[in-house]
Amino acid sequence: MVDLKKQVQYVKNVGPNRVKLLNKLNINTLQDLISYFPRSYENRGILKKLINCVEGEEVLITGVAITKVSETFAGKLKIYKLMVRDGNEICTIIWYNQSYVKNLFKIGKSYNFYGKIEIKFGKYEMKSPIFEETGQNKNTGKIVPIYPLTYGITQNTIRKIIENGINEVYGNLEETLPSYILEEHKLMEINNAFKKIHFPENKEDFSKARYRLVFEELLTFQLALLKLKENYKKEEYGLSFNKNVNMSDVINTLPFKLTHAQLKVLEEIDNDLESKKNMNRLLQGDVGSGKTVVAEIASYKAVKSGYQVAVLAPTAILAEQHFENFSKLLNKFNIKIELLISSITKKKKQELKQRLQNGEIDILIGTHAMLEEDVAFKNLGLVVTDEQHRFGVKQRAKIASKGNNPNVLVMSATPIPRTLALILYGDLDISIIDELPPNRKKIDTFAVGKQMEERLNSFIAKQIDEGRQCYIVCPLVEENEEMDLQSVVELAEKLKNETFSKYRVEYLHGKMKQKEKDEIMLKFKTGKIDILISTTVIEVGVDVPNSNIMVIENAERFGLAQLHQLRGRVGRGEYKSYCILKFNSRSKVVQERMKIMCKTNDGFVIAEKDLELRGSGDFFGTAQHRNTRNENCKFI
Repeated sequence: MVDLKKQVQYVKNVGPNRVKLLNKLNINTLQDLISYFPRSYENRGILKKLINCVEGEEVLITGVAITKVSETFAGKLKIYKLMVRDGNEICTIIWYNQSYVKNLFKIGKSYNFYGKIEIKFGKYEMKSPIFEETGQNKNTGKIVPIYPLTYGITQNTIRKIIENGINEVYGNLEETLPSYILEEHKLMEINNAFKKIHFPENKEDFSKARYRLVFEELLTFQLALLKLKENYKKEEYGLSFNKNVNMSDVINTLPFKLTHAQLKVLEEIDNDLESKKNMNRLLQGDVGSGKTVVAEIASYKAVKSGYQVAVLAPTAILAEQHFENFSKLLNKFNIKIELLISSITKKKKQELKQRLQNGEIDILIGTHAMLEEDVAFKNLGLVVTDEQHRFGVKQRAKIASKGNNPNVLVMSATPIPRTLALILYGDLDISIIDELPPNRKKIDTFAVGKQMEERLNSFIAKQIDEGRQCYIVCPLVEENEEMDLQSVVELAEKLKNETFSKYRVEYLHGKMKQKEKDEIMLKFKTGKIDILISTTVIEVGVDVPNSNIMVIENAERFGLAQLHQLRGRVGRGEYKSYCILKFNSRSKVVQERMKIMCKTNDGFVIAEKDLELRGSGDFFGTAQHRNTRNENCKFI
């Protein structure tokens, strides 16, 4: 039997130098190596004649060299050119500053070239292609896997190493699924599945291999979740809350009416809390659907039943926001609420921890600081985790371990299709708030191209002059030459010094220290910043009712669910709110995604459409981008 725990250093072509690079990719063992699946594939096996090629497409051509490689100069740039003939057509192959190609080609010999075809004035060109002698078929003439890389390792190198790893294990991997499952679901045998996922000969190979590996992964995941759920069911005694404590005590004091969806969810939670079984419930609701007030009402029931409550938030500023909201609603009921975040003084922290242990604090709201060993509750009965996707299972378990099987409520504003939620959170019961409060204003969403930039900037300036604030979100922190995307820092400098020089412009990104991030968000909340340029760190953030414009740069780079989350940062006050999606793509799929965002504000509809559009991806990359403007997108 093959040793899958064998160190990757001892796989052929690795050695002590390359092993460090592989370790950076979290490839430490032979098992890790064969499980390092491609991120995409290139079909370099479909040969095309030059006469049939289309401008801009990636193709494989075969050409006979009719000249030697010539060398010319353009300033410091060295340009190398080779002329090859394909039937009656000639193509110029061009390289820049790659002197090694000078002596690689012989007149009269045939070579394969894979790259992007350019057609200029009826003449064919291909720049910096992948090439080899015709018939070698090492890097052309077949489907080639493309892997995520780190600096210092090439696709050719990692491809060869993985091929060696596959050759080492092929025929020796032990089948993990019983034969009746393999037969019933027509699953590929495990050795072939690993070989074909890396080196498929055709689309069918890939589909069957992927289906087998995904099936096994999901089956294992589901079995583990079912086991967890069974363990919960076997627990005979949970914390049973007082049936005489009525949630209506709080509901009747609210200055607004709860939606039918909120009332339904509260009934489900109330039944859980009064039963002898512990609550393990996911509360899923769209941005602004009113999940927090549900958690506040559940916390009231816990405290009045004699228990303490822990509310865990991913950021200090969100914890502070919860502290304000919980205090505003529950202080009138003589409930003692405190905040534990890393920025409070050591003396206050020690005093707070002592009071918590003595039972003098009813509800503790905080960040990861609550997970520290010396944070002890006297009688923890309910744990509420907000934006649960920001916390791992271990972190959720750690806070829950501070009590004796406390009830657990995890909240998420990330819209997930119900079928997917059942898979991902099979260990939890699921409640969904699928209705927005009637006073929640619709956010008008517009998709715009570069040609609308000046008009958009005038619109932003007009809104700020009227006293509003604006978010601008970028996909990158620093400039990346490989991607034509404006970074936060670069854009902030431009807007500060040129476009919006008379306004207060600041930027925010994930590489900043938490304290610095919190200070900037506080300044934005208190109106001391007009325009905040940020990465997606504001996706889970504080409410700023005065901010009514969300501009998302390079919107095509974000998933629909993420775009929807970002949009939810505005529309939280009394003012008409807008989300502007700036995109630069002619892709039909991108156009369709922008159309969906313009058409609906329902996160669950968006999540379903996102899943539908993404599918399994375009394996061969054969779908051509078309210049189709989507007439149903709204443009300002």
